[in-house]
Amino acid sequence: MSTITMITGGNKGIGHETARRLQRAGHTVVIGARNRELGRAAAADLGVTFVQLDVTDQSSVDAAARQVRADHGRLDVLINNAGITGAFVPLEQGSADDARDVFETNVFGVIRVTNAFVPLLKVSNHARIVNISSGVGSIQDTIEHDYFDWQVVPPIYASSKTALNMLTVKYARALQMMRVNAADPGYTRTDLNAGKGAHDVTQGTDEIVRLATIADDGPTGTVGNSQGLLRW
Repeated sequence: MSTITMITGGNKGIGHETARRLQRAGHTVVIGARNRELGRAAAADLGVTFVQLDVTDQSSVDAAARQVRADHGRLDVLINNAGITGAFVPLEQGSADDARDVFETNVFGVIRVTNAFVPLLKVSNHARIVNISSGVGSIQDTIEHDYFDWQVVPPIYASSKTALNMLTVKYARALQMMRVNAADPGYTRTDLNAGKGAHDVTQGTDEIVRLATIADDGPTGTVGNSQGLLRW
């Protein structure tokens, strides 16, 4: 029986590459994207299914969950990939609206999508949730490696990933029958950084693919990259 996998923000970048790799591994992949035209084009290119899904819109999220239920009856893997960097401005010059925009997608969007799909994940015998985080969300590494240049690491973006890491731990404890983890792709060349990353999307998706396919007795409540667990 094929593994049913849902990926938010799957029309480009890390989400697109994750979809490609898991589809080739035998998963039945569904990608979600805000833009219908771009989402359908990406799905056709990948040979997967598309559902319109805007993680900032509860009605859109609920409709996507209903569609997956109608088409598949369950969900085995949920990959919360959709995310934005937000404004590249010094923290003290930003606004609460700047922060709200980033958290709406990177944090509240994960809550919306996860909670909408939990009933479908509970039907699965091997449910997995993978949240796409970032090493810049590590408080310890931020201090040790001096991640304070707002032109490189937007402070609200980093803060949203710190919050996402805690959400990952909380969901892992609440959903003990599932494996819930967060993956850091590292500094990957994508639209988020104007293609200035240190490695390509294939390397950036290694940890995501690993966590999406871990065994039933695999780890849960972790945040890591392809080199191992991250310090928080």
